[in-house]
Amino acid sequence: MAMRRHGPMAAVVLAAAVLAGCGSDAGSGGKTEITFWDTNAGPARTPVWQHAIAEFEKANPTIKVNYVGVPIAQSAQKIDTAIAGGGVPDVADVSTSGLANLVAQKALEPVDERIARNPALNGKFNEALLTTVKNVVPDGKMYIYPTSTNAGAFWYRKDWFKDAGLEPPKTWSEFFATVDKLTKPGENRFGFTIRGGSGSIAQMLEVVYGQSGVTEFFDAAGKATLNDPRNVTALEKYAGLYKKNTPEGDLQNDYVKMVAQFDTAGSIAIMQHNLGSYQDHMKALGPGKVASFSVPRSDSGTQSVLSNPVGGVGVFSAGENKEAAFKLAEFFASKDMDGYISKETGVIPANTDVTDKMPDHIVEAQRVLNDPATKVVQMPYHLPEFNEITKTWAEPQFQKVLLGQLSAKDFLDQFAAKLTEAQAGYKQRNGGS
Repeated sequence: MAMRRHGPMAAVVLAAAVLAGCGSDAGSGGKTEITFWDTNAGPARTPVWQHAIAEFEKANPTIKVNYVGVPIAQSAQKIDTAIAGGGVPDVADVSTSGLANLVAQKALEPVDERIARNPALNGKFNEALLTTVKNVVPDGKMYIYPTSTNAGAFWYRKDWFKDAGLEPPKTWSEFFATVDKLTKPGENRFGFTIRGGSGSIAQMLEVVYGQSGVTEFFDAAGKATLNDPRNVTALEKYAGLYKKNTPEGDLQNDYVKMVAQFDTAGSIAIMQHNLGSYQDHMKALGPGKVASFSVPRSDSGTQSVLSNPVGGVGVFSAGENKEAAFKLAEFFASKDMDGYISKETGVIPANTDVTDKMPDHIVEAQRVLNDPATKVVQMPYHLPEFNEITKTWAEPQFQKVLLGQLSAKDFLDQFAAKLTEAQAGYKQRNGGS
C-alpha cells in the first residue's frame, strides 16, 4: 500500500505474535478468536486499526480480534515464514505490491463471490482499483477486499502562486508555462524539482503518460507502449526541465532530498510525489503555504494517471474461523469503516459510497480517480522483473537522459524491449498466448 511508512513497532508486539503462533481458536468465554496482522504498523497506523477492531467487536460481541503490529520492513518475511510454518493470521492488511507472492503460495481465499453476495459491497468499489487488484494475479480473481489507494500529487507553494497571480495548472502546457514563470535562479528559486535519484522511474512515468495521453502500458499484442512517439516527446519535455527550471543537484534527488528542498530550503515551487507526503508539508509549511493539484490533463484532453498499489484486507486459507475472518474483512471494507481508516491514514478510500469529509488533497485525488473520463494506466506490478529493471537498469539510464548522454528515444526503446520480454515470459508461464 502506498502510504507513508513509519518507524518500527515495539519489539514486544512482534515477539508476542510469533510466540502466540498467530492462529485462531475458541477463546475464553466462548468467543471465537481471530488474529489480524497490520503489516505496516507504526505509531500513526496502529491506533487506527485498533479503533476499527474495537468497533467491530462492539458490533460482533461473540468475536474477539487479536491485533498484531508488524513493521513494514519485516512484514513480507514474517508472512512467508508464517505460511511455511503454519502460523498465519486469519486476516491481514495486504497490498497489491505483495499480493502475487501470497497468491502463488495459495495463502489467500478468493473473495469475488463473497463481494457479489454482499449488497453493502457489491458494485461499491472503484472499478479502476478492482482492475488493479485483478491484474496482479494470473487468474484475474479478487484475493483482497480493497480499502484504499494512493495517488500522484503535485505539491505547490500557494504563497508563491498567489504572489505571481497563478492558478494550479490543469493541462501540461499550463504546467510547463507555470514552472517557467516561477523559476528565478538569481533568487535561488526553481519552478520544479526532478527526482533523478532513487525512486525516479515511477514519477517519470507518471509525467510521461500524463502528458502523452497514452492509456495502456501494453498494447493488445503484449508490446510495451513506453516508446510510443508521444511518450518520447513527453520525456524530452520533462528532461528538458533539468538545470533550466530545476536545481542541478536534482540528478541525485531521492524523496528525502526533494522534501528538504521544498519544505526546508524553500527553493522549489512545485514538487511531485503523492498524497503520503501531506503531513511532512503541513508540519514544515502549514496549510497557508502549501496545497496540491492532481496530474494535469494531456493537451489532447485525456486524463491519464498511473495505477498505484491498492491496499486491502485478505483472509488466509489456513485460518480456522473463516466466517469470522470474512466478517472482519468485510467490516473494514464497509462504507463507514473504510472512510474512517482512509481519512486517518491519508489515502483514497476504495469504497465509492464513502461520504466522510476528507481533507482537500484527498477530495481532489478522489475526484480524478472516480471520474469516468479518467484513464488509469495499469502499471506492471504483476511482473516479477519490474522492480529489478526499474531500480537496477532504468534509474542510472534515466540519469544519462537528464545529462544529455542518452536520448529519450533510445532510453525508452530499450526500456520497452525489456518490459515486452518480461510480459511475454509472464504470459508463457501462466498459460497466456
